[in-house]
Amino acid sequence: MPVPMDAFDDVRPAIDCLDLLPEPVAAALRDWRGSVPVEEIRYVDTDPAIADTALLVEHYGAWLLEQSANCVVVAGKRGGEVTLAACLVLSHTRADVNGVVRRQLGSRKASFAPMDTAVGDSGMEYGGITPIGLPGSWPVLVDAAVADIPYALIGSGRRRGKIIAPGKALAELPNATVIDGLGVA
Repeated sequence: MPVPMDAFDDVRPAIDCLDLLPEPVAAALRDWRGSVPVEEIRYVDTDPAIADTALLVEHYGAWLLEQSANCVVVAGKRGGEVTLAACLVLSHTRADVNGVVRRQLGSRKASFAPMDTAVGDSGMEYGGITPIGLPGSWPVLVDAAVADIPYALIGSGRRRGKIIAPGKALAELPNATVIDGLGVA
């Protein structure tokens, strides 16, 4: 079975590309503490015009859809308190925001965070938000299907470029909780 690295001509360790990443992502890679060596987190340069998953897989190959994951920022609300969290699900699924996410956050209501909030609070670009380097106070909810794949193609924090990371590394991110059924068809 092909892996995401097979779709790209130039695959480099992300730690060697810190100047191409937003500061929160670069800082997280510099301070990497997972059981997976940081050198196994890779960076590939991609055109920002095809950053969206549908366009990316159309350009590089439909088979990448099964090995791509999207990171969405949600806002859980309860009694005037808002909790921001990231959800990482396979790209051919969607995060169960009103069910699994809401219950996991202990919120009465959950929805996608406003774009200005997601971008401003993460320090990343819309359409490129990655779970690597998010604020330490944010829960990172990782679908078990993402944790189980050998490699996932994810955002780099910018619309230009992608990161390829072992699912195991994503499951070990700070504040990560692996959840069965987070992503639904």
